[in-house]
Amino acid sequence: MKNQVTFIDFILKEWLVIISGVGLILTSFYTKRFPIYSINEIQALFILFVLFVAVNGLQKTGFILQIARSIEKGKAIPLKLVLTTFFLSMLITNDIALIVIVPLTLSLNINRKDILVILEALAANSGSAFTPIGNPQNLFIYWFYDVSPGTFIKTIAPFSLVFLGLLIVSSLFVKVRDDLQKRQAQKINKKSYIYGVLLIIVLLTVFHILPVLAGGVVILFALIFDRKALRVDYALLFSFLFFFGIADNLRIMLASEISHSGHIFLLSALVSQVMSNVPATLLFANYTLNWQALLWGANAGGFGSLFGSLANLIAYKIYVTHEDTNNTAIFTVKFLIMGYIALFISIGLYFLLHRADAVL
Repeated sequence: MKNQVTFIDFILKEWLVIISGVGLILTSFYTKRFPIYSINEIQALFILFVLFVAVNGLQKTGFILQIARSIEKGKAIPLKLVLTTFFLSMLITNDIALIVIVPLTLSLNINRKDILVILEALAANSGSAFTPIGNPQNLFIYWFYDVSPGTFIKTIAPFSLVFLGLLIVSSLFVKVRDDLQKRQAQKINKKSYIYGVLLIIVLLTVFHILPVLAGGVVILFALIFDRKALRVDYALLFSFLFFFGIADNLRIMLASEISHSGHIFLLSALVSQVMSNVPATLLFANYTLNWQALLWGANAGGFGSLFGSLANLIAYKIYVTHEDTNNTAIFTVKFLIMGYIALFISIGLYFLLHRADAVL
């Protein structure tokens, strides 16, 4: 009976990697091909892995817990976390912002962590939309269509600024309290300084200042001095691997069905729900010159389902696999409800601001 319970718990906790694996197999059978992984996708997986190791190392040294304590002492905790995520995602991408902020949130000695993580995911998606370097789809559109920085920001600014206002209001309505008793003080390990430097190295690889392989120093350090830091969420990494493969198969399946761009905003937003906004952007860029609609659609598509954005998957998995969290099913329902509310708001906002483009 114990083994059965353990197996059921595994299914409930790791359903994402199971579904993505099955999805990869089914789409591969349908297309009669094995997906082709690009160099960029392999590099993205590698960078995610070393980021997970660096952040995990920082967490184990007590550094993140120390920051969490300083946040607990102040007021307006939800607002500070949401705003930090929003603005941080503009500079270091939505994925990395959540890799840093969500573990920090889960280290806080407060309640309502589930709502905070969901708001942070929404903040990361909407904040990263504001700049060309905030997320992968923005960077692709920026280079592919040769858009000037000013024009780019002006086009997507209403999207980000409206959600910034909504997130501020939502954060002010989230009332948190100290949860149970205070934890015992934990000294910061000297390794935290090393992991801080390693995290900076990884960020420099993200901005192409250092070569991607420079991130290997994180793995090398962990192998020699701190193997516990290598105990990251490998199921999430495999989910990404499978998901990239599904996206490649879906591109093959959908490309033959698209004879015209249609309403590129709505198509890209809806298709993102099943294949993520990055591959959706790559797909529809081949069929339209309307980069403004594609930009809005790809970023709006990051809301909604867990698959809309890789940032959603990161926030979701970090939360459900954390040792102090439970009620995975309830959290999933809350995540989807709030995500789809944001999606519908973004669709309404687009049609309100772009009525002339609303005709198919």
